[in-house]
Amino acid sequence: MAGKMSKILIIGGTGYLGKFIVGASARSGHPTFVLVRDTAPSDQAKAQLLRAFKNSSVTLLKGDLNDHGSLVEAMKQVDVVISTIGPRQVLDQFKIIAAIKEVGTIKRFLPSEFGLDVDRIHTAEPASSVFALKAQIRRAIEAEGIPCTIVCCNCFAGYFLPTLAQPEPPKDKVTVLGDGNPKAVFLAEEDIGTYTIKTVDDPRTLNKILYVKPPANICSFNDLVSLWEKKTGKTLEKIYLPEEEVLKRIQEAPFPLNILMAVNYLVFVKGDTANIEIDPSFGVEASELYPDVKYTSVQEYLNRVIQ
Repeated sequence: MAGKMSKILIIGGTGYLGKFIVGASARSGHPTFVLVRDTAPSDQAKAQLLRAFKNSSVTLLKGDLNDHGSLVEAMKQVDVVISTIGPRQVLDQFKIIAAIKEVGTIKRFLPSEFGLDVDRIHTAEPASSVFALKAQIRRAIEAEGIPCTIVCCNCFAGYFLPTLAQPEPPKDKVTVLGDGNPKAVFLAEEDIGTYTIKTVDDPRTLNKILYVKPPANICSFNDLVSLWEKKTGKTLEKIYLPEEEVLKRIQEAPFPLNILMAVNYLVFVKGDTANIEIDPSFGVEASELYPDVKYTSVQEYLNRVIQ
């Protein structure tokens, strides 16, 4: 794409997913800025991460979601704002929206989505209530007429694959939700970063949902178990939980386990990552738009985590 590369501000850049998006932005050559509360944190891991950012020519801007003035000042220096703040802070994005409106020059906003398409999934409490908060942010962006891109990258490989969505890596047996046949989509976190940054100056993704569904990463839970068995050389005992039993266990589970279980239900029983028909009126698919991206397949990811 012709023209200058957009300057990108990432809010939540030291978080689980944020650091991958910062890395992808810096590698791609975009002038990259990260909003940080403390530029010299006492936490060693965070301090190390900020040093790595600086070594990658990332600019650290001191600021806070709760300090409107600092948000506005940070946004005046950039063209694109990406939010990667965590699920507990979703509604804080109203503050980002307010700052974007005041600045008036932001070309695109990518809110903190990066999971399932919250407008097109089955109901499963308490996950549905959490997703409803993301939907509120979508409606606010639409109401304010802010140019945006929504990234739905489905399942973070780092959450699901090292343990096969079990409490710990399976050794002898594995619990299968439902019949294990619905397809699901998994993506390595660094690839989420790469695809996200690809969108920021792409007119094809403006005011669209980017679904990240690379063909080699669409597989059922039964497929995952089979791959795991091949790679470990061990046959696992499969314990199948019927849908009604899964729903019962979700209702009985304590917070926040009940939310994680409800997400697993939507992914593995209802197939809500792979079953969405992408209509060109609202969505585009990342691996079709960017066939040059060499993404990590599920097979390759399992090779990485199975010793």
